[in-house]
Amino acid sequence: MRAVVARVTEASVTVDGEVVGAIDEPGLLVLLGIHVDDSEAQVDTMARKLHELRILRDEESCATAGAPLLVVSQFTLYGETRKGRRPSWTAAARPEHAEPLVGAVVQRLRERGARVETGRFGAMMSVHSVNDGPFTVLVEV
Repeated sequence: MRAVVARVTEASVTVDGEVVGAIDEPGLLVLLGIHVDDSEAQVDTMARKLHELRILRDEESCATAGAPLLVVSQFTLYGETRKGRRPSWTAAARPEHAEPLVGAVVQRLRERGARVETGRFGAMMSVHSVNDGPFTVLVEV
């Protein structure tokens, strides 16, 4: 499981002209990719890391600051680009495998008390964000 996590002052996801998820205060934009070999075993660890990651201002986390997260599924995080000019997606989980795991990470975050907004799995999404810093990290479990 892999996430690109950006500290943002605001972020939103639009599908077909409709905003489906948005945060309008400082928090984290999480682009979450699921590997073909991932399982429920990684869900709790990823949720904990995302919630407790101390990259907000003053080394706060979403857990300590009560800051929101916007989680967007992103299969392209497992695109392989070492050969040729066209990425290979063989390491990315198929939708029927990935969607429940993305949902489980979101659910675990909410169980931890996090305020979570989401994109729409499998949709063509427009993601708008205002990066803060910019400050972006890669989280892998």
